[in-house]
Amino acid sequence: MEQTQFLPVNTLTDERRIAFYKKTYLHVALAVLLFIIVEWVFFQSEPIVRFALSLTQGWKWLLMLGGFMLATNYADKVVHSNHDRGQQYAGLVLYVVAQAFIFIPLIFMATAIAAQGGDNIINQAAILTLSLFTGLSAIVLITKKDFSYLRSALTIGGFIALGLIVAGMLFGFNLGLWFSVGMVVLASGSILYQTSNMAKSYTEDQYVGASLGLFASLMLLFWYVLSILSRD
Repeated sequence: MEQTQFLPVNTLTDERRIAFYKKTYLHVALAVLLFIIVEWVFFQSEPIVRFALSLTQGWKWLLMLGGFMLATNYADKVVHSNHDRGQQYAGLVLYVVAQAFIFIPLIFMATAIAAQGGDNIINQAAILTLSLFTGLSAIVLITKKDFSYLRSALTIGGFIALGLIVAGMLFGFNLGLWFSVGMVVLASGSILYQTSNMAKSYTEDQYVGASLGLFASLMLLFWYVLSILSRD
C-alpha cells in the first residue's frame, strides 16, 4: 500500500492549514483536560502526594527534576520522531502525566493557601495563564509574524534558568520573585516561538507534536504564574 505523503504546513492551502491549527489547539485543550484529570487522581492517593512532597527536600528535588526531564525528553522524542499515531498519543500522555506529577507540590501549596482562607490562586493562575496564552497565540496567527529569531535567546535563557535552579537547590538560596517574572517572560517567548514555528517545522499529520510543544510552553507559564501568586 502506498504511504500518504503529508505536505509541510506552510505549503498547504488556507483551508487545510486552518484545519491543522484546529486539530493542534484541540489537542492542546485535550492535554490540559487530561492534566486536570490526572492531577485530581494523584490527589486522591495520599501515598503519591506524600511521595511527591518528600522529593522537594534538598538533593531529592534534583532527582525529581532529572526524572522529569528524562521522561519529558523521551516523550517529546517519541511524539516527534514517529509517524505512528498510537505512539504519538502515548508520548503525549506520558508528557502530561510527568507534568501532573511534578506539579503536585505546587498545587498542594496553593490548595493549602486557599484552605487557610486565602484566595483560590489556582483558578486565578489558570485564568491569567490561559488569557496570556490565547493573546500571544492570536498575535502570531493574526499577524503571521515570524518569531523564529527567538530560538537562540530561548535556548540560552533556558540553560541559564536551569543552572540557577540547580545552584539554588545545591546552595540553598531562594531565586526570588524576579526569577519567576523572568521565567514568565521566557515562557511567553516560547509560546510566540512555538506558535510561529508550527507552519515551518511540521507536516499536515503532525498536529500531536505541535500540540505537545504548545502544551509544554503553556505549563511552564502556568507554573511560574502560580508560583508568583503563591508568594506571601
